[in-house]
Amino acid sequence: MLLPLLAALVAALSLAGMPQAQDAPAAPAAVAAPMALPNVMDVRVSATPERARLVIDLAAKTEFALVSLSDPDRLAIDVRAATFSVPEPTGKPAGEGMIAEYVVEQAAPDRVRTMLTLSAPAQVQQAYVLDPFEGQPARLVVDVIPATAEEFAANVARDAAASATPPVADASTPAGGSELPIATRPLVVIDPGHGGIDSGAETTNGIKEKDIVLAFALRLQELLVASGRFDVALTREDDTFLRLEERVALARTNKADLFISVHADSFQQAEIRGASVYTRDENATDVLDKVLADKENKTDVIAGFAMPQMAPEVVDILLDLMRREMRHQSFMAAQAIVHQLEPSVQLRRFPVRQADFFVLQAPDVPSVLLELGFLSNADDMANLLRGEWQDRTADALARGISSYFDGLVPEE
Repeated sequence: MLLPLLAALVAALSLAGMPQAQDAPAAPAAVAAPMALPNVMDVRVSATPERARLVIDLAAKTEFALVSLSDPDRLAIDVRAATFSVPEPTGKPAGEGMIAEYVVEQAAPDRVRTMLTLSAPAQVQQAYVLDPFEGQPARLVVDVIPATAEEFAANVARDAAASATPPVADASTPAGGSELPIATRPLVVIDPGHGGIDSGAETTNGIKEKDIVLAFALRLQELLVASGRFDVALTREDDTFLRLEERVALARTNKADLFISVHADSFQQAEIRGASVYTRDENATDVLDKVLADKENKTDVIAGFAMPQMAPEVVDILLDLMRREMRHQSFMAAQAIVHQLEPSVQLRRFPVRQADFFVLQAPDVPSVLLELGFLSNADDMANLLRGEWQDRTADALARGISSYFDGLVPEE
């Protein structure tokens, strides 16, 4: 997220830092080549009675459209693609719920369709395309939730009235479908800490930080999506290990508007308790903050930020400007979140804190790290396992995120 002034400085400093061409011949007018349509590489469907998810792996980002159909009840998801090489183009979803079966087919030379046959009325809650990163392909993610029979019938009628072949859209979608142009919503990336072989903090009776923060992140995602204001992606949705640099790269590659890393740590002093929100600073607020940051930063890898054909001193200036702006926005986000957490949750003294957490280092994404509490404290531990506390805290955090975006001045 670059401010207009910073964008202007990029242009000015780029020219200042690059050798100027002498008597360069005029370049011939470029002829736009038609965009090659990608291949659909894989399709995965999972379902429960409460929600379902469709994930389509793409060789490159592309456009998509959604439509509701009846007799039988179905959801059709079209992507603009030339081919598909899905290993199993027909099958049952993983799990049981709203989706009975799915079929992938070439609906037209420029369109691949995934047809979801519904076992109960349903509608699209959100849909968004993720950029490729760290060897993973581009992906279309479609979340499906239950609908009443009346809601589904209304979606079918609306889609039929719009067109049998609605125009594609690459923005995120409202509930029901995506055939109408909609405004792009801010993307919030939630990062449940640890995962896989990295359990994070762990109690003597086997309660693991990685499980607590994933459950909380899923609750928060549901609240933010239900608000209709945000698109929400998680760095992991199951017990998967991700390197710290992969988490940062996912947020940066997808141009996230806010990155929130969620943790629940431990400390040798059992009386330490309460939630806190961190922004990045190489100088930790106190000894505990440095200990926590050092524990999370298991690797010393630089995510990197470079601009081709730009002098090193120019890159340094731009990075410094970007980091200052991102730290300012990160601090604004932390303050807004703490303001909403304060009436509902036990907080640490001075809950807005700074530490050198690796996952907060993106120079172009406002980033905060939320410590929900301490597994080493009995009171915090009891709260972390209580559904009522998790719901109350997630609700307060969602309000804080909304408050942060409300306070942003729209760019001209």
